[in-house]
Amino acid sequence: MSSFGVGRYAEAELKGEFTAAHCRCTMWADRRLAAEGGEMNVSMSSGLNSTASTGQVSNVIRRTLKQKLEALVPAWNGRVQDIPTPGEVLAGPCAVIAFAEEVPKSAWAGYRRIIKISPYARPEDGGAEQVEVWSAALMEGLHQVRLEDEEGGAFTCIYLGSSDCDRVDASSGLVTRSLRFGVYVPETVEYAQAETTDSWMAALQGWTRTQLGQEWSVYGDAWPGGYRSKSILWRLTGCSTTTAGTSALEIRKQWIGHVLAANVGDVRQTVTHLVEQLAVQPRIALTDTDGTRYVTVDEVSADLQADAYLNGQIRLTLQQRIRRPGTDVPLIREIHHSKGIE
Repeated sequence: MSSFGVGRYAEAELKGEFTAAHCRCTMWADRRLAAEGGEMNVSMSSGLNSTASTGQVSNVIRRTLKQKLEALVPAWNGRVQDIPTPGEVLAGPCAVIAFAEEVPKSAWAGYRRIIKISPYARPEDGGAEQVEVWSAALMEGLHQVRLEDEEGGAFTCIYLGSSDCDRVDASSGLVTRSLRFGVYVPETVEYAQAETTDSWMAALQGWTRTQLGQEWSVYGDAWPGGYRSKSILWRLTGCSTTTAGTSALEIRKQWIGHVLAANVGDVRQTVTHLVEQLAVQPRIALTDTDGTRYVTVDEVSADLQADAYLNGQIRLTLQQRIRRPGTDVPLIREIHHSKGIE
């Protein structure tokens, strides 16, 4: 089995996503602005709510995947096909692509569709051992890989594990196994990309770029369609305010950081580095305010087993104390005068 492993990349559940239980601010759940990156994918992700458009997206994904699989495993001689019709007997070696359930969209990950890819090998060619080799090639060649269609649209594959054990196809006698992948298509935006107007987000992105350098791309709020292979995404998930004495307010904001790269070692090293530096340098300067103001790190942690694309590995809470707005009242409400006072 490939080093990715089923356990590391088990399918994450959207409903288990981290949120702030006491959030009292307006959430950015529907915001689709990506603070940096390439153009969003228009040809594949526009109008995904309609049945016709969803079918068109599936067809484009299917064609693009077939071309990719033919290149990954030349031994199939281009035999990458859809589910066979009743009575049809597969001629191996080959692969079959089957589309499974659709998953509801999220504001940051976009449209997701589950697919199954099943390699078929002849017993005389190695059977289960050959299927093992091809499965490893598919995991290595598709996991966290961004694929482009003929129109320049893009989607990303995430390996989710094997859906069943090795088996022998009754009609053809070929040995097979089904591999599950999640296909993600980032959402379309209908306006030009622009820098974020949130000063905390801008400060966090700037700090991250300083830590990692130009090799990494840093995004905000949602994955853009053209995101690069080594990327960081920061998302605001909650905020709250508390009273700090009679004249101050303390604002807290919760963030999730997604660290994505094709190399597992790069991901682990980068996540660890960011968490350590946030602890060592607990103040981040806000650069777009008059004078120098800071937000401070209240809490930071990481889960290295989390799905990088969907759930994110870093949990971060930033805080800032500000002066409470005063209420204008007269210094002296009224004066009582007595003529008897000399």
